[in-house]
Amino acid sequence: MPLTADVAAQQVQERLRSMHRLIYDIEAERGRNEQCIESILRAEKTAENSPTAEDSGSSQQQMQLKNLYKNGLNAAEQEERVLRAALSRIYEIRAIKNERRIQARHAGNKETIGCGALMKMLLSAAQTLPLHVGRVGERAPPLCGAVPADGGHVARAGDAVAALVRVSDKEENWILAEVVSWLPAQGKYEVDDIDEEQKNRHVLSKRRVVPLPLMRADPRTDEHALFPKGAVVMALYPQTTCFYRAVVNRLPSSAADPYEVLFEDSSYADGFSPPERVAQRYVIAIKEGKGRAT
Repeated sequence: MPLTADVAAQQVQERLRSMHRLIYDIEAERGRNEQCIESILRAEKTAENSPTAEDSGSSQQQMQLKNLYKNGLNAAEQEERVLRAALSRIYEIRAIKNERRIQARHAGNKETIGCGALMKMLLSAAQTLPLHVGRVGERAPPLCGAVPADGGHVARAGDAVAALVRVSDKEENWILAEVVSWLPAQGKYEVDDIDEEQKNRHVLSKRRVVPLPLMRADPRTDEHALFPKGAVVMALYPQTTCFYRAVVNRLPSSAADPYEVLFEDSSYADGFSPPERVAQRYVIAIKEGKGRAT
């Protein structure tokens, strides 16, 4: 059933109200956590200042500390649950707005975006890409950072992809595109060039389409989900909508940081451009095809 503008607005408002309540819950849980930490620190300081010899108060202090640690762990787990609930609301709002945007496009209400506005939109999309926040011991899932998609993965309508398209009889380019639909009978994707001024739609085999990450990886917890230094990748050249071959020069130092890459470019003496900063969302595994910055 199509999602009308009124229904979409109502669903977004419901989730915003839920978010408003959750924000207060988060602050309350954070306050309780701070009290738990202060109690633990006071108890530990008291235990340190107590005589080291065994006495009747020693075991009591140890029991008190154990109880405080347990309470602190429970409080931290409860804060985590509330934070994850808030993240879920954010993802739901993103999904609703994206579904409405796709329906508007299918209805022919596609607004032409100028080059400057498009570049800002792409930057915003990279900065607001959901961050994977895993539990202890949990590995980053497919399409988080550099983790590739599963073999049977099919990108959904509205997903961003890199698409290898023919631009002339002798030349092909990897462009930033958006999935319009998956054609199961043909085993092909229908994609639109993200640069709306091109007004190009392409039907491409699966091997010519690479899904972009759906989540960012945090270097502090999921370094394995990032390309290593020296890796050869495809990266979106700044201020363009084309992917070119590049070498990772420096990894992101935080979840908000981009990669630093060196694009292959024969116009420079060493064959590489000066370092460029490219967001995680636009750095993907190397594929065959056109790939040098020109």
